[in-house]
Amino acid sequence: MRDLLITVDHGSGDLTGQLTRALREAVRDGRLGAGVRLPATRTLATDLGVSRGVAVEAYAQLVAEGYLVSRHGSGTRVASGIAAPGSATPPAPPEPAIAYDLKPGTPDLAAFPRTAWLAATRRALAEAQHTHLGYGDPAGSPQLRAELASYLGRVRAAAVDPSEVMVVSGVSQSLALLTGVLAARGHRRLAVEDPSSPGALELLRAHGFEPVGVPVDDEGIVVAALAASGASVVLVSPAHQYPTGVVLSPARRAALVAWARDTGGVVLEDDYDAEFRYDREPVGCLQGLARDRVVHLGSLSKSLAPGLRLGWAVVPAWLTADFREAKRYADLGTGVLDQLAFAGLLADGAYDRHLRAVRARYRSRRDALVGALHRTLPTATVRGVAAGLHLYLDLPAGVPEAAVVSAAAARRLRVEPVAGMRLSPGGPALTLGYAGLPERRLVRAAELLAESVAASVGNQARGQVRSSASRSINRPSCQDPSGPRS
Repeated sequence: MRDLLITVDHGSGDLTGQLTRALREAVRDGRLGAGVRLPATRTLATDLGVSRGVAVEAYAQLVAEGYLVSRHGSGTRVASGIAAPGSATPPAPPEPAIAYDLKPGTPDLAAFPRTAWLAATRRALAEAQHTHLGYGDPAGSPQLRAELASYLGRVRAAAVDPSEVMVVSGVSQSLALLTGVLAARGHRRLAVEDPSSPGALELLRAHGFEPVGVPVDDEGIVVAALAASGASVVLVSPAHQYPTGVVLSPARRAALVAWARDTGGVVLEDDYDAEFRYDREPVGCLQGLARDRVVHLGSLSKSLAPGLRLGWAVVPAWLTADFREAKRYADLGTGVLDQLAFAGLLADGAYDRHLRAVRARYRSRRDALVGALHRTLPTATVRGVAAGLHLYLDLPAGVPEAAVVSAAAARRLRVEPVAGMRLSPGGPALTLGYAGLPERRLVRAAELLAESVAASVGNQARGQVRSSASRSINRPSCQDPSGPRS
């Protein structure tokens, strides 16, 4: 039985007719779907402030017309086949056209620890006080902030006090809030790694910043170029740069911290993919070196699932009040039950166990894709360290990047071009996510990519031949007998 959004005008008379027409229209337009049980006549009459006889008569009229059916013991329900087709039930989504999805940025969603999360949620509900469900601190649940401070200190070598941890709905929200907070403090020029995440570039532009590109080489961001850029804020991903996959070298880490201290600059550290290093232990975060100049950003989007919309920012003490105020005005705070559930996963070690399990899975998948690419595309180069959820693939010089992407799509393979991530020109390259496919399908994806590259190069060559032939046909011949002679 469902509540009904039905009204009658007591001043207009004919209450039975009004109620009958309102119910009839609700059935016709699908607001009351087939099989829905209507409230008992006494309940409906009480809700509408009418006599029970009005409700009884309206129901009887609609039963007679075939809109409703009434059976002893099961109440009054909506008859089948009355609503307009498609009005009550949304159409099913179309089948996906992509068979091999190598779009980077999404973990294996089938690996989400449902059992552990359910247990943590139940425990949170059982142990939460009533006051926990009210409007709390916009900075987040004290339990989660304490657990995150402990976890980040233990795993990422961060120097964190719980008062500096702000719970957000993801790195995107952290960046959105920081743009406003830093702009209010006079920061107007923000640098990013080039190439960089297209989502981050779009977000920064949407909030009034035009990103200044700073080149990335095999040691990470070029700090000398950053110093020459005039920027006072820089967004970096030192643990596993997106998209190139390089790790910021020790010398560059020291130089970046020195730049921030010398200039009063602010480093926004996106701790992207830090949980997934396969060849060695990951380096500690930058924030541990300069907690007063670095804002450390993290989330569960890669380690658990992006749909949770849960993340954190470790903010220097001089910025916490501004950030908390911005968070309060943005949404009053992140959902508390998910915060408490995640705090439980951190406290009992379930989060660490999950990361160990998926780390082994992702390493195996990365190895399978790298091996297949070496066999099928030996002229392409995989860049970056053994880490994260994606590869950066340099295509051979002259290969048309956009044509490869189109040829791959024709083969039901999705790959991500790097061109849209660049702020300055660069060679053809792709980013390939491997977290969501098993090893055998990754091998097949590499074969399809090799076919796509070959097809693109062949089409380009044929186009060049046609263009050359056209120029030859239209160019006057030096042997033309009708032309001048020497």
